[in-house]
Amino acid sequence: MKMKTISINIKESVFEETEKLSSELKKSTENYINEAIEYYNIHQNRKLLAQKLKDESYLVKKESMNVLKDFEEIDYEN
Repeated sequence: MKMKTISINIKESVFEETEKLSSELKKSTENYINEAIEYYNIHQNRKLLAQKLKDESYLVKKESMNVLKDFEEIDYEN
């Protein structure tokens, strides 16, 4: 697996908690952070997908209402 090296600045309190938890879980801090980022990426992708579905559902609803209105305006007796 190809790895990239990055440099980040994080709050000292976040780093301390990260080191504490990774130690308790018997994982390297690097692995812990990789897993955390992977989990957060999954979470964000799901949020983006949910928003996309919501937006598209609204468009479908709007178009369905227009079609329904068109049907209501049809004079079936003639």
